[in-house]
Amino acid sequence: MDDVLDAVPPADPAIEPDGFVVVVDPGDRIHFLDWGGPAADVDTAQRGPGVLLIHGLSQTAWIWAPVARRLRAAMPTVAMDLRGHGLSDAPTDDGAYDLEVLAEDVVAVAEGSGLLPVDDAGPRVVLAGHGFGAIVAAQAALALGDRCAGLVLVDGGWESLEAATDMEADEFLRGLDEPPEVMASLGAFIADRKGFDPSTWDDDQDRAARATVVETHAGRVVPATRPHAVEASVRSMFTYDPLATLAGVVAPVTALLASDDTEHTRERALERASAARVERGLTPIELRRFGHDGHNLMRYRPREVTAAILARRPPDH
Repeated sequence: MDDVLDAVPPADPAIEPDGFVVVVDPGDRIHFLDWGGPAADVDTAQRGPGVLLIHGLSQTAWIWAPVARRLRAAMPTVAMDLRGHGLSDAPTDDGAYDLEVLAEDVVAVAEGSGLLPVDDAGPRVVLAGHGFGAIVAAQAALALGDRCAGLVLVDGGWESLEAATDMEADEFLRGLDEPPEVMASLGAFIADRKGFDPSTWDDDQDRAARATVVETHAGRVVPATRPHAVEASVRSMFTYDPLATLAGVVAPVTALLASDDTEHTRERALERASAARVERGLTPIELRRFGHDGHNLMRYRPREVTAAILARRPPDH
């Protein structure tokens, strides 16, 4: 493992990504950060795959900064804001947050950013998603078929939420509210986020945290993610069928598990998903465990997450 980590490029703290949008039907704008890459000025047919990073529920593209600053030295790197999150539009139409629609957004960003050619020719793309973003990434990998070079599931994407949480969507939604004291002021909110692990707090973590809230005139903060988008996204999460989806993803899959999981329930869910792939003649899911780290592995283990993504590139790149 040390040899693999030694090959991970160092983070470049000086890079500022460029922000862009793609427009999807019926006119919604999906925002993404383009971190660049070593072959950004080379025709897509002459380089290896890039990577598209997808954040989790109520987060934004900035949560991927610790990984993107490393990845960009090795492969073109883009991080997107899911609809309803960050700087992307938040449509209110029925079905606007269905998993198939979210997957279409991923494909649109992959093509619109230049990671994927629109005509199916040329390089493929690696998808990496965190939590809810892992579910979206898996759905998008299914939609992309051979155009996806690899899929990395960061602490999510292989479980049925209803089975994993023993909750229904309504109960899960009620548990998302932050304590009032945390939302009492921007200072209190930032202090709470920093307190998870002060040793990993830096300017990127500060920026990622601030992107998730809005300060009111009264000095309190409220979530930046639109309430209707949170509710619709959670309800989509609870429709996700990991066995059917991952058994249809032709690309190799890596799962990063951030949990002590003393009862091994999450590992058993992953074993079932892996077995479903093997039954279809596909490769099993590669598991990497991070038992004493929190859910946000991009913050706590950025080198390891970067290494897992780099390992999903085809061997000739």
